[in-house]
This record gives sequence, structure tokens and C-alpha cells, in this order.
Amino acid sequence: MELKDLFITPFYLAIIYAIAYGIRSSVTNVYTKKYFIPALTVKVVGAIALGILYHTLYAGDTNNYYRQAGIVYHAFGDSFAAGWELVTTSGDVTPAISRYTDQLNWFGHGSNEYFVIRVAAVFALLSFNTYTVIAVLFAAVTFTGMWAMYMTFAKIRPQTFKELAIAVFFLPSVFFWGSGLLKDSLCLGALGWLFYAFYRGAIERKNILRCAILGAGAVGVIFAMKTYILLAFMPPALLWVFNESTRGIRSKALRLVAKPLFLSVGLLVAGYAFVQISAADARFDIEKIGAQSKLTAEYLQGVSKTEQGSGYNIGEQDGTLSGMAKLAPQALVVALFRPFLWEARNPTMALSALEATYFLVLTLRILWRVGVLKTLALISSTPVLTLCFVFSLVFAISVGISSGNFGTLVRYKIPLMPFYLSGLYIMQSLTMAYPRRAQQPAGAPPQLARV
Repeated sequence: MELKDLFITPFYLAIIYAIAYGIRSSVTNVYTKKYFIPALTVKVVGAIALGILYHTLYAGDTNNYYRQAGIVYHAFGDSFAAGWELVTTSGDVTPAISRYTDQLNWFGHGSNEYFVIRVAAVFALLSFNTYTVIAVLFAAVTFTGMWAMYMTFAKIRPQTFKELAIAVFFLPSVFFWGSGLLKDSLCLGALGWLFYAFYRGAIERKNILRCAILGAGAVGVIFAMKTYILLAFMPPALLWVFNESTRGIRSKALRLVAKPLFLSVGLLVAGYAFVQISAADARFDIEKIGAQSKLTAEYLQGVSKTEQGSGYNIGEQDGTLSGMAKLAPQALVVALFRPFLWEARNPTMALSALEATYFLVLTLRILWRVGVLKTLALISSTPVLTLCFVFSLVFAISVGISSGNFGTLVRYKIPLMPFYLSGLYIMQSLTMAYPRRAQQPAGAPPQLARV
């Protein structure tokens, strides 16, 4: 960070907030309006706090992204054509950009970090290459996807719009690691838009063309950086669509016949999507995914040796899918409910431990009140809960196995956190007595505003 950050950033913040106040009425209603500006603010604060932390105490990805984006920014200064080629290139080196690509460590066909550099370079061009402004623009852009996610959840279950705001916006790990100049923030924002596109386009069947474009764009963004998010999300999302489709059948007899059919088709389509996504990226080839997970875990466990107290061990990996399956229960616990409070060794781990403890307490509370079998029946019979928990559990197992240390895990698991906690809140509302809310909850809108 430089002196210019102090002078330029307030000007851009004023523009962002002016736009936010200008559009707020069109994307909120009387019930959700009060969360719009606070939710944007925590994103902005998270992005700035992340930058301060990394620029003062740590060296890390956000600093590297900024330096690499600065090379592209200076290329724009030398030649706009060269800079634009660096932003839009498919990975081929031409004479016009060769002197810049030699300085770009993440340039190349197989680099998923270079997508972040492309976006950061465009924001650098708009902000005189000011780190804080770039980070704030990341926060503002990804906030749109988070708001779309929130409005989708709130429309599905308006009784819990207060709790859903906490789940989507106000978890410290989510707004800290999911707001700044990192891959995580772009992926989280894109995941929000993908969730919205599925619900609005495939389930409500409204604005189908717009939703198809939004969904394709979101898939492209996530695929460019973290393919494994799509591997975990797409199968349950497609299953969600098929499950919701059966609910529109009025005839009980026909629904009983159609549901197994829709379920079978949903599973087949979801499986096909999984295979196609994994085939498009050699690192996630279904036959090699176990070995890749083993390599990733070994690398991150090596990193954890330099971070005292941050490592964890759930067992030895053998590089096979069956070996991953054996570690799944431990991975699930570590991703959702650890670090435990006594395992926290620094402030960021302490925040993660508090969140994990809350997840554990709320999960046990629901299981105690409802019972395990009835909870499972409720999840299987409520399509949005099926999506939330299948995605969260699959994702938790994958990151729990491959991370190896809590410092990395807290970043890797943020995509599942809003879905898991939203699922818990929705399930809690379904299991509580609402005598005055049988048809429509008091204090909740009959239909929330469109995003």
C-alpha cells in the first residue's frame, strides 16, 4: 500500500456507495433494504482489512496478484494493444507481449491464477494501479453475486430473511477471505450468481435467456480458477432442479410415479455434468482425483510446518478414491466443525473456531430436537435443503482431505459456509412451531423483490 491509497480510495468509495444507494430500491424491499448497505460495507471492510494484514504481517497471494497485475498495467502504459492482449490472451506468447510474459510468473495455459491477474489489471487501469481501490472493486463486484444468493434464499424461505443475512454476509471468515484481491472472492461471487440463475431460470422459469447467460458466465469464472467448486455444486444443483420440478405436479399419484423418474434423470444428468467438468481439466480426472488430492495435501502439510500449530492430520492418503472415502468422516468433521476453540493459535484461527463451534451447536440442536431420521427425511423431501447439504458435505469432504492445515482450510471452505448455515436456518424454521405463520409469516413479505 502507498500514500496514494489514502487519497484515491475515498473518491472511489464515494462512487461505489452513490451507486449502491441509487440501485438499492430496485433490488430490495422494505424487509431486505436494511441489510443492503451494511452487507456491502462488511465486504469493503473485509477487502481493506485483508490488504492491511498481508501488507503489514504476511506475504501472500494478494500481494503477488497486485504485483503481477501491475506488470500488465504498465504494459497498457507502453502500448494499449499490448496490455489488452495480455488481458484477453488465450495463453499464447507473441512478440508484442513476450517481454511482459517473461515477468509474469503465473502466465500460461495451465495457470488458474492468471484469471485473477486479468481482472485485477482491468481494475488497476481504472484506478491508477491503487491496491486498495482494486481490492474494494473486487469486493463491490463480488457483492452483487452474494446479494443475488441472499435474495434467492430469502425468496425460497422468507420466514428466515434475518438469519439468512447472517449466513450469507456476516460470517467473519466469509467477508474477510471472500472479499479482497483473491481467487476466493471472485469464485464466491460467481457461485452466488450461478445459484440465482438456477433458481430464477430453471425453477421459476423466468428470464430464461438472461439466466442462461448469467449462469454460463458464472460457470466460466469458476472454471477458470477453481474447477472443484463446480464438481461439488453442479450435480446437487441439477438434482435440485429436478426435485423442484416434481413439486409442480398436482396429482399425488402422478407425483409418486414421477418423482423416482425425475430423481433418476437428475442423478444421471448430474453424473454426466460431473464427468464432463472433470474431463475438461486433467487435474480433476475422475481416475486421478485421488492422487491429485494426495499431492495437494502433502504440499499443504509441508506448508503447515512453517505455521506452528496450524496443521492437522486426518490419516494417511494412498492416492485412491477408496482411500479418500475412508477419510471422508474425519474430513467432514474437520471442515465443518474444526478448529475447535482450544486449537486456535492466532486471531484468524480463533474466528474460524468460533464459527465452527456455532455450526456444531446449531447442528446438534436441530438433531436433538428433531431426531436424526426425521432430519434426514426433511432434507430429502425439501429440495433446497438437499442442495445445501449435499453440496456442503461433498465440498467439506474434498477440502477437508486436501487442505492439511487450518490456515488454508479456512479459505478453501468459504463457498460451503453460506449454504450450510442457510440450510441449518431453513431447516430450523421448518422444525419450529409457527402458529401464525402457517400460510405466510408475520413480518415477512409475500414475495421478495426481484434481483
